[in-house]
Amino acid sequence: MNAPWKSGMSGTRDPFSAYLCDDAALDVLRPVVIELGWQPEKCNKGGLRNAVQSLSVTASPNILMVDLSESGDPINDINGLAEVVEPGTVVVAIGQVNDVRLYRDLLASGIQDYLLKPLSAGQVRDALNNAQTAFMTPRSSDGETVRKHVSTAVIGTRGGVGASMLATSLAWLFSTQYKSPTALLDLDVHFGTGALTMDLEPGRGLTDAIDNPSRIDGLFIERAMTRANDNLSLLSAEAPINSPLMTDGAAFVQLEEEFRQAFEMTVVDLPRNMLINFPHVLADINIVLLTTEMTLASARDTIRILSWLKSNAAHAFPIIVANKVQSGTSEISKADFEASIERKIDFVIPYDVKGACSAAKLGQTFVEANRTSRATAVIKQIAERIIGASEEDLVAAGTEKKSLLGNFDLKSLLAKKGKSQAVSMSAE
Repeated sequence: MNAPWKSGMSGTRDPFSAYLCDDAALDVLRPVVIELGWQPEKCNKGGLRNAVQSLSVTASPNILMVDLSESGDPINDINGLAEVVEPGTVVVAIGQVNDVRLYRDLLASGIQDYLLKPLSAGQVRDALNNAQTAFMTPRSSDGETVRKHVSTAVIGTRGGVGASMLATSLAWLFSTQYKSPTALLDLDVHFGTGALTMDLEPGRGLTDAIDNPSRIDGLFIERAMTRANDNLSLLSAEAPINSPLMTDGAAFVQLEEEFRQAFEMTVVDLPRNMLINFPHVLADINIVLLTTEMTLASARDTIRILSWLKSNAAHAFPIIVANKVQSGTSEISKADFEASIERKIDFVIPYDVKGACSAAKLGQTFVEANRTSRATAVIKQIAERIIGASEEDLVAAGTEKKSLLGNFDLKSLLAKKGKSQAVSMSAE
């Protein structure tokens, strides 16, 4: 809603429409509308519900005035209006509830202004003039120099290795410790835990984006994302598990493009199967945090994914993070793991099961709930590595790492484990 319209499309839309509940408000509004050169016939009887019904089958106006007087849940109803209003519409709400919290919540949801009844001609005139100004004003970001943006994908080698924990924790650190505008994109459309971790409702933004990639723009991002804190916005979903993911992945690429314009940091919680189905998702990713555990299966898949990255996303700088590490109880020692993948593990996060339980109970990210944990200290080091990386650093580092991949032989490891069969495999 409340955002400048894209040029070339306003000609198909009415300049103004209103849906008010009572005749007294309409009597104040119509003369002002005529004064501004608009059609008084566009001032309709009926409040927000009538607006939703009408705009679901007709084009949205440039400026829309809606009456919330008959709404029992104004915020929820405004979100319903957002589902049918086309991008670019500037919305002015009126009502009879004098509540500062409601006013702030309405502005946060994308409303341009909120007017209290009884209306006055001067009040309405000022509000509509301000709405016209908002409609005609270009985005503040247009023409500005492009600021540095770092996009990080967090991929788990296996389910349960803690990739989502790491993604949510890093996004929280970027937004709070470094005060960087941050987007967290959870691409596990059916079973993602990004919103659940932060005790938030996932919303319908991601599924709407997948269904209608052409709708994705700056306004869509602003409206569809869930705000976690002042600098962190989340886009996730809990799609029905009887609905397969029907997309070519174009929506994901478009989302990342909009994130680069709107945020300084992007964190993508990327399920490993996405590499197979939608390899282009990594086209503009700067850093890949490959999260693993010290097991044979994770060692094998670390090699496979690193090899895939080398062939399909050589521009992305890989960082290996071993998570849930317990001294003396790992299936494979750190030395054997590193020898197998023929490169060093960059970061080792100790296992903190009590901290994980505490975070889940509090509905907080791991680092937020466990500020003094040894695991948090390592995650902060990872965040520092990412936040301090320049484009030149990433390119140079990627060049230095090119020869780290080689053949992967599990035979000696299996022998150490007392296995009866020797298995060897080479990087694909």
